Amino acid sequence: MDLSQKEVSFTTVKTYSTLNKITPETEYVWVVFHGIGYLSRYFLKYFDGMDPDLHYLIAPQAPSKYYLNGQYKHVGASWLTKENTTVEISNLMAFIDAVMVRESLPNNIKLVVFGYSQGVSIATRWVVSRKISCEHLILYAGGIPNELGPKDLLHLEQNTKVKIIVGNKDEYITPERWEIEKKKIANLFKGKAAIEFFDGGHEVKKEIINSLP
Repeated sequence: MDLSQKEVSFTTVKTYSTLNKITPETEYVWVVFHGIGYLSRYFLKYFDGMDPDLHYLIAPQAPSKYYLNGQYKHVGASWLTKENTTVEISNLMAFIDAVMVRESLPNNIKLVVFGYSQGVSIATRWVVSRKISCEHLILYAGGIPNELGPKDLLHLEQNTKVKIIVGNKDEYITPERWEIEKKKIANLFKGKAAIEFFDGGHEVKKEIINSLP
């Protein structure tokens, strides 16, 4: 058997969702990366308690869609798997680039980068690979990619506020894994990151979202 895996490049169309409108009163623009199993338009409902005059949100849609729970009813999506990861990350970064070009944001806004669960890995890789400067970097219930190091974040301004949010009953964050994550956080952010625990599991809590940034 003479089996080969090849690559082809082509033009495709991807979607993303937004919440609220950009106006002269807009203060914060959020780029929000949802977790596995979500669709961006539903994930943004967690943010609808924010003041719409001050906050504008952009949620890129993870491209790999699938039916949830083994039933052909509800659709979720995933950002990455361990298959062909390097190429897929490159594709995702190009997709997010296109979203940001399409949005053409004004220069006077405060940028907030937010990642939840699997979205943490996309948020951090985007900030690193595109040297994104942001007012706030918020990482909620997710793991930081192993390949990132302190030099990758030297471009962040001194006043960039970094917040790590974790549920104290998160079933995916065992004590062993949390020790690993704590070392990553300390290594990457050198004491700049504020770690906030909440009472709950691996879940998005709207009251926490509405208290940000």
